Formats: sequence, structure tokens, C-alpha cells
Amino acid sequence: MKIATAAYPLDWLDSWAQYEDKLARWVSEAAGQGANLLVFPEYGAMELCTLAGAKTAADLEGSLHAVSERMEEAAGLHLKLAAEYGVHILGASGPAKFGSGRPVNRAELYTPTGGRDHQDKQIMTRFEREDWDVVPGGPLKLFDTALGKIGVLICYDSEFPLLGRALSEAEILLVPSCTEALSGYSRVRIGAMARALENQCVSVMSSVVGRNDWSEAVDTNTGMGGVFGPPDRGFPQTGVLAEGVLNQPGWTYAEVDLASVADVRADGVVLNRRHWAEQDGRVQSVTMCCMKAKEALN
Repeated sequence: MKIATAAYPLDWLDSWAQYEDKLARWVSEAAGQGANLLVFPEYGAMELCTLAGAKTAADLEGSLHAVSERMEEAAGLHLKLAAEYGVHILGASGPAKFGSGRPVNRAELYTPTGGRDHQDKQIMTRFEREDWDVVPGGPLKLFDTALGKIGVLICYDSEFPLLGRALSEAEILLVPSCTEALSGYSRVRIGAMARALENQCVSVMSSVVGRNDWSEAVDTNTGMGGVFGPPDRGFPQTGVLAEGVLNQPGWTYAEVDLASVADVRADGVVLNRRHWAEQDGRVQSVTMCCMKAKEALN
């Protein structure tokens, strides 16, 4: 398959039609390059709050609810485009209403045959929990699709190996991200690469890029697209299948053969995924060794 992963700039939108045109251009471009799976980033849906005006877009609480009210309409547009172009799309995540009453950070996966399901973020960053009051949502899911088994770890979730391990059956891990600084981008990238290493799979990172002075939440964004695999036979020695240019908007493409995932899991130079369980006994038998220097005897 061919994967397209986005470095996606947010725009000020004066009308819903403007958003429809933008998304159609992005999907059309990737499909035109032969992509089967399109990955948009975390909080890419926040541009929808501009449709409610400048005051709402600038307000942390108001922007959450303004986007949440548009997410179902956005889902309909994604389903239409997925069917029209015959592609699978991970839509840009955004706040969605949840049972607790507080919004969750939700990304939806759409198939060309009308399939639709979502993944909620599991672990909130400090900004999400302390300033924005976005809360964890539903459980991790494994999506069995015509392209293969797909899991989603939204941004910060990729930095936690046990979440990745829970999705060890996934052949592709999608990592939509939204990071303010280069350090944040680097953390998520390292997490995405680590999950590809230990699960012997392909991970796909997408990013929001650019400045948005109309928002306190997504005002500054750093990143690029990237596709990673285990540095083992059948994959690049660096583990990097493709990467974009930092902060340059556009798609990054990579050709991915899931037979390579099966091969490396069965007979790789190393077998991280198979040997994972061997850690358990080792970490449970850690011995404290005192290495403090002894005082010299007089």
C-alpha cells in the first residue's frame, strides 16, 4: 500500500464550503499520488472553531465546544471523500462529547465502503488536563481493515510503551500529533519509532504545522510527517521509511508492504515483539546493589 501522512496547517475559515474545498484538495492530491491510507494530525479539527467567530476561537472553553458541535458534520464529509476516492482516512482529531460531560480528544477512521469508528486519546498532556480540561475517553481499539490491522496512538499516547504493547497485533500504528516545540515533536517521533521497534510494525506520524494567532490552544505548531519501521531486514537501516521537511506543509508518502512486517516478526535479526514477555521475570527480580564508597579506615 501507499501511505500519505500530513504536515497540516490550520486555516481561518469564513465558511463551511471553504473547509469542504480544503479537505477535498488534500484528499484529492494524496489519492492522485496513489495513496491508500491518509493520516491527518491531532487537533487538526480545531480550525473548525473559526466558523464560530474570533471571540470563540480565542476562548479555550468556547473553542472546544464549537469544534465538538461540528465533528459529526465533518465525519459526513470524510465519509463522502473516502468513498469518492477509494481511500482509508484517519481524520484530524478534535474534541468530542463524552459521557462525563467533558470533551475527549477523538480521531475517527473512515473506510471507502462507509465504515467508521473512532479512537480516543488515553493519557492527557499537562496542558490538556491542567488548562483545557480535556479528559481521557474510551479504550484502545484494534481496527481490522482491508489494508491490515491498524491501531491509533494519539500523540502523547505514543510515548507509553504499554499502550503500544496493547496494540501489538497492529501491523500499522497511526500517531497523529500536535506539538508546539521541536522538543515535543522529537518526543512523539521517538515514541513512534520506539513502538515500531518493539512491536516490529510500521508507525505513521502526522503533525499540525504553522502559527495560528487566533487560538491559545494551537497557536504554535512544529512537526512534519514521518513513516517508520523496525531497523531490520526488509526495512531501512535507520528505520525511517519516509520523512517530510520540518514545518513545511504537505503530504509525505511511503510505500509499505505488510509482508515485510510478517517476515520480520517471524524471522528478524532480532525478535523484540516475541521476546517482550521475557522482561517480566527480569524486572521483578531487580536487586538493590549499594555502590556507595566506603569511608577510608583511619
